Amino acid sequence: MIHDTAVVHPNAKIGEGCQIGPYCVIGEHVVLGQSCSLHSHIVIDGHTTLGDHNEIFPFASVGLKTQDLKWDGGLTRTVIGDHNIIRESVTIHSATGDGEVTRIGSHNKLLACAHVAHNVSLGDHIIMSNVGTLAGHVRVEDHAIIGGLAAVHQFCQIGKHAMIGGCSKVVQDVPPFMTVDGNPARTRTLNKTGLERHGFSAPQLAALRQAYKILFRSGLATTKALEHLQQDLPESEEAQHLVRFIQRSERGLA
Repeated sequence: MIHDTAVVHPNAKIGEGCQIGPYCVIGEHVVLGQSCSLHSHIVIDGHTTLGDHNEIFPFASVGLKTQDLKWDGGLTRTVIGDHNIIRESVTIHSATGDGEVTRIGSHNKLLACAHVAHNVSLGDHIIMSNVGTLAGHVRVEDHAIIGGLAAVHQFCQIGKHAMIGGCSKVVQDVPPFMTVDGNPARTRTLNKTGLERHGFSAPQLAALRQAYKILFRSGLATTKALEHLQQDLPESEEAQHLVRFIQRSERGLA
């Protein structure tokens, strides 16, 4: 169903079962998968591809040109997976460099006025609360939660199952499984409640609690803490993921 007031370019590819509401604008190079629902007053443009069963609310803007001042033309893309909810006035921008991509996975919830900048990579099952803001080149792993009004500096990494408190200023990498908060944000504790909600077992939580103490309460330098982590918790898959995340960190840990 396409409302009479919607403007859909004849070259756009619209999947079976899509509903496009009043005053939506769909650009020439847009591809919508099956059963997407666009409520009203939504703009999707650029070389933008959405998967199936995405729901987008009024005044969202998806796939438009980056705000990055380095942009000098070229073909950039925005690629979005399946079953995402994109709420009112969310902005998702295309990438900056020729051939580059802004990428969003599946089953994410981007709440009102959230911003996803150029070249961001979001995994799956992520929640961005109202007015959460990701600057360019930020990478977010699965099941992370970004609190309302939180702002994440460019090139930061957010680990899986991490929780960023509301109004936080994030200028360094957020370690997986942890809760960070403050201005600037600091790692405060294990994200115990979030992990329990996702079915982490008592032994998994105990190992991650020990990892937290080694990394953030022992007073050891990061390299020494990682050595202890690998020696003390060699069988913990979560602890080893934490080690790998820290080893590839370029901005240091919050």
